[in-house]
Amino acid sequence: MTETSSSRPAAGAQEAPPSRLHRLMRWVPLVAPVLLWAVPCWVLLHTGQHWPGAVAPVGTALFVLGLVVMPLAMVRGHGRRQQDGAAIVGDTLLGAIWVLFTWSVLLGALLRAALALTGTGDGQDRARIVTWAVLGTAAVLLAWGYAEARRVPRVRRLDVELPRLGAALDGTRVVLITDTHYGPLDRARWSARVCETVNGLEADLVCHTGDIADGTARRRRAQAAPLGTVRAARARVYVTGNHEYYSEAQGWVDLMDELGWEPLRNRHLLLERGGDTLVVAGVDDVTAQSSGLAGHGADLGGALDGADPGHPVLLLAHQPAFVDRAAAGGVDLQLSGHTHGGQIWPFHHLVRLDQPAVAGLSRHGARTLLYTSRGTGFWGPPFRVFAPSEITLLVLRSPRRAA
Repeated sequence: MTETSSSRPAAGAQEAPPSRLHRLMRWVPLVAPVLLWAVPCWVLLHTGQHWPGAVAPVGTALFVLGLVVMPLAMVRGHGRRQQDGAAIVGDTLLGAIWVLFTWSVLLGALLRAALALTGTGDGQDRARIVTWAVLGTAAVLLAWGYAEARRVPRVRRLDVELPRLGAALDGTRVVLITDTHYGPLDRARWSARVCETVNGLEADLVCHTGDIADGTARRRRAQAAPLGTVRAARARVYVTGNHEYYSEAQGWVDLMDELGWEPLRNRHLLLERGGDTLVVAGVDDVTAQSSGLAGHGADLGGALDGADPGHPVLLLAHQPAFVDRAAAGGVDLQLSGHTHGGQIWPFHHLVRLDQPAVAGLSRHGARTLLYTSRGTGFWGPPFRVFAPSEITLLVLRSPRRAA
């Protein structure tokens, strides 16, 4: 948002000192990783287990090593060096320690209390039971979560009734993929299988709502290339996500155009059948304006410029948070991604602090529906725990359709 003159401090005036909350927030990037590694270390090794020999000191040394290696690997993997091997190590450690932290907290409190209430064993027995329960649960969830992340997503089908949709457009098939996040783990074969699945749905319209990859179009081209094989009866459309703006967004816009997708950069096209019309519009991601990339920025007014206000509007916007503007602009249905459904439980609770919806269909205002996909791929940690990926088939329904 552009700063106005009235918001600037007067000449010679001193800015107010940062609040205590702001000062505390500065420490979060340092404190959070320490807690992620320290809590499981304490619960598994130092709460009365009395492990024999070198178990506790060796285990503690491994946790300290993880605390050091994880951020270093992520910096080398996702920073200027862009080393894929380091990114894989850092991302995997992040996912693993998040799962271990979560279940150390839950089982460390709940299971220990249940064992104490039932009089099971002494303090050492209970501590060791908790340790093995945490390790077993984490191992199972990580193995399952890895398989969930790497598989071709299941198709989620739902009918969506749009009150303003004309009868001739009843049954329009819209396929949504999003957040493919091609990255350090080569998923070219996975990408091809996803596209085969999409083609089997015989869509009128195929949409990709951004976050194609982590990395530049030149670097991830081989993984993205199968998108060129996607078929749609009417159109294939794409909007940018926030991750494009970390990786030369214009390069991704140009590549998608080359692959036969129509980038809806603050513009629209018309889907017409039997005298009825659906406006299909798209906007750049909300982070585009702050990216400094010339000509990029979310502009709903520009996207709908020239469209008949009497026609229903299907809007592509990467982040669900755009829905407030969509509702104010009279949009009928917004399609989004971005949230990954939380990706690794219970991270969805933190996502809710930033987004109005995490997954599924929701209503906003009098007219506007929002569908939020859990995403087709995964970001960073190669795990999905209680947040399955999806390819979405939305069948648009008119209230005036024939019985």
